[in-house]
Amino acid sequence: MSDDVGRIYLDEVQRQFRGNKRQAEAALAQLTDEEFFRAPGDPESNSIAVIVKHLAGNMRSRFTDFFTTDLEKPWRHRDQEFEMAAGATRPQLMQAWEAGWKTVFEAVGALAPADLARTVTVRGESYTALQAINRQLAHYAHHIGQILFWAKHMKGAAWKTLSIPRGMSETPGALAAEKRWAKSDDKEAQK
Repeated sequence: MSDDVGRIYLDEVQRQFRGNKRQAEAALAQLTDEEFFRAPGDPESNSIAVIVKHLAGNMRSRFTDFFTTDLEKPWRHRDQEFEMAAGATRPQLMQAWEAGWKTVFEAVGALAPADLARTVTVRGESYTALQAINRQLAHYAHHIGQILFWAKHMKGAAWKTLSIPRGMSETPGALAAEKRWAKSDDKEAQK
């Protein structure tokens, strides 16, 4: 991979991670604390709080000591990420969320294009750094989609859309709205 393509990839990955984070936080901002902790009715479903907790744990594990340790850390207890401790608070979970994202952005921001072909280990299996990053990007997008779906469902008619509102796709402002989203992702990446 050329250095130019590698740099474009790393910049795009940062942009995608920031966009995912921003979308999730725009949905979270619409929720009350009760909604944040509310799980769907079936026992196998997770509240948004649990998803936030899981993502925070995953980010810390996968992006701490990226090249020097297995990315499934021995201190991580994944199953506990899907259990909500009594007395857990939204500020505590959001602090873990921010710490997780900080770990991601610092690790990816430190990479050079040549690093993308280096080997990392996840649960004893070897991947290129590029593969490991893509795996996490897809994983985070999956869970953030769950957050958006459940938040939108709970808010119903009070939901404030995070993209072009239904029935507005053909309006002249639709393309401008899409460009604003892309520019806000680019501005976030420059911070």
